[in-house]
Amino acid sequence: MKASIGKCLVVVALVGSLTACGSMTTRERSTLTGTAIGAGAGAILSGGSGWGAAGGAVVGGVIGNQLGK
Repeated sequence: MKASIGKCLVVVALVGSLTACGSMTTRERSTLTGTAIGAGAGAILSGGSGWGAAGGAVVGGVIGNQLGK
């Protein structure tokens, strides 16, 4: 049950964050996309753990930020 809730929260956060991308720079969009993908991957790989999602979000955000330069 916990894994389902975590995955749902990640999806809701991803959809909500993508609706605000209209006026963002390329670097900001890349950072946000990396964060969302990292959070989703972290949640899936850790079996729905909040810490896994948070760690994935941090790593994904840093990678997205660097790729968006």
